[in-house]
Amino acid sequence: MLLADITNNLEHNVKNSFTLLAMLASAALVTAVQATEWDYSGDKGPANWAQLSAEFSMCNGSNQSPVNLTGFVDAELAPISFNYPAGSSDIINNGHTVQVNAKAGNSIVVDGVSFELKQFHFHVPSENHINGKSYPMEAHLVHADKDNHLAVVAVMFEAGQPNALLDKVWQQAPDIGGKASLTTDLPAAALLPSERDYYRFNGSLTTPPCSEGVRWLVLKQPVTASNAQLKQLVHHIHHENNRPLQAVNARVILQ
Repeated sequence: MLLADITNNLEHNVKNSFTLLAMLASAALVTAVQATEWDYSGDKGPANWAQLSAEFSMCNGSNQSPVNLTGFVDAELAPISFNYPAGSSDIINNGHTVQVNAKAGNSIVVDGVSFELKQFHFHVPSENHINGKSYPMEAHLVHADKDNHLAVVAVMFEAGQPNALLDKVWQQAPDIGGKASLTTDLPAAALLPSERDYYRFNGSLTTPPCSEGVRWLVLKQPVTASNAQLKQLVHHIHHENNRPLQAVNARVILQ
C-alpha cells in the first residue's frame, strides 16, 4: 500500500471516529433530558407521581400543595422578617423550572426561627389560587432552617408594568440542562412587594418528592410583569409547570 493510501485511510478513520463520538455525545444528551423521573403531563405527570417511585409516595399525602386559599381564619400573624443582603450565585434550567440559587447570608425569621434562603424559582400559571383566582405566574422562595425544615414564601405576579428583575433572570437563563454563573446579580429582595402581609398554611413541596411539613407563606400583594415577561418561562422550559390544586382537607388557612 502506498504512503498516500495509508494517509487517506487514516484520515477517513479519524473522521469516522469523530463523527461517531459526536453522535454518541448527542445521544447521551438527549437521553439525559428524556430520563427525567417525573413530568407535568403524560404517564409521568402529577396524577402518577406517587406511583413513579417509592420516594414519591408522599405525593398522595393529605397535606399537599398547592391549594386554593379561601375560608380564611383571622389570626395575629407576626410579620415575616426578611433579610436578603447577599444576592445570588448562579442560575439553572432543569427542564422543570428556571431556578436562581442564593448566596449564603439571605434569610427570613418566622416563629422566632431563622430560615436561610436556598433558591427561588417560577411556576406558570400560578400553583396556588387565592379565593379561586389563578395568577399568570408565581415565584417560590425556598428556605431551610438548621434542621432542614422548609419555609416557602410565594409571590404572585399579575400583568402590568415590566419587572426589572425578571428581565435580568430571562436574559441569563440557560438552555434546558444548563447552569450559568451570573453576569448581573439577581437579588431576591427585588421579587418582594412593598406590602408583606400574608396567608399561611401547612403544606408540601409542589414537586416530587412532595415532602410535607412545609410552612407556606403566601404574600397577599402581587407584583407586576409585562405580558412578554410572563411568557418567557414557557419559552425556556417549553411547557407550563403548575401542579393541579390539592385538597385542603382538615387544614386551616390563616390570615
